[in-house]
Amino acid sequence: MQISVIGCGRWGSLIAWYLERIGHSVSLYGRAASPHFQALVQTRKNEVLELPENVRLVSDLEEACRAGILLVSVPSQKLRGLMKELAALDLHGKEIVLCMKGLEVETGKRLSQIAEEELAQDNRTAVWLGPGHVQEFLAGVPNCMVIDSRHEDLKKKLIEAFSGKLIRFYYGEDLIGNEIGAATKNVIGIAAGILDGLHLSTLKGALMSRGTHEIAALIGAMGGNPFSAYGLCHLGDYEATVFSPYSHNRAFGECVAQGKSYPSLAEGVATAAAVMVLKERYGVELPICSAVYRILYQNAKPEEEIGILFNRSLKREWNSGKEF
Repeated sequence: MQISVIGCGRWGSLIAWYLERIGHSVSLYGRAASPHFQALVQTRKNEVLELPENVRLVSDLEEACRAGILLVSVPSQKLRGLMKELAALDLHGKEIVLCMKGLEVETGKRLSQIAEEELAQDNRTAVWLGPGHVQEFLAGVPNCMVIDSRHEDLKKKLIEAFSGKLIRFYYGEDLIGNEIGAATKNVIGIAAGILDGLHLSTLKGALMSRGTHEIAALIGAMGGNPFSAYGLCHLGDYEATVFSPYSHNRAFGECVAQGKSYPSLAEGVATAAAVMVLKERYGVELPICSAVYRILYQNAKPEEEIGILFNRSLKREWNSGKEF
């Protein structure tokens, strides 16, 4: 299968490495001026992996788009701009797989919505989501992930083509729930890092339980299946996000609590703002996400926000299964 991966960061490079390993013909696209791409051209290495010789490096977007399937791995806030670039090319009949997690900060829109808005009607879109870190896959540690789409035959095609010994794919059945769950787990990851930075790591159990609960409520309000929050794209990704030393969002949150800067991209920062758009639109109470937002955007003190969460009105853990 001819595949192009658009985006040469660590995750995009890992996807190219993985797909070549299971037998596909893979091109990896990066902008010529990108330091990541220049390093790959010069050494075929980045800070975590070495690309196989069979992976072609391409800096011409039109050339990259000659493949039948395009996998996209770019920062979520740059997706719309990239989709506009792709729309200007002849992409009729191409299938687009979004391999990232996030929401558009200004609108709260899911990434598949953005792609479908910008591309032609005959461009079918899917999402590749779920837990896993580059370092662990490279070390041979397997994981389970999800592919979801509005097109059942596309899901089947991709899962059969992309499954291997390192990744077991599941058929997603709720595009809204999986995209929202995957994006918001990064906000919960920042919250986990804040707890670590405050030496309150023992509260991570409560964070996971209540965090999943509030994201389930948001998914339900948006028309998705609330139980998707308990699947691989949200709760199933907590180990990799809430505990792992490789989690950028957790590490970012820890730095915030300690008053330090963090050098790498943490997608949960933009997502925290986007979730506030959804909170207002759907009228859902999101205490944990709101606390993270106030810390990141309104200079609230982490210690005080923890106190606010503890002093909320007392309530039942579950409401007899009637609501989330």
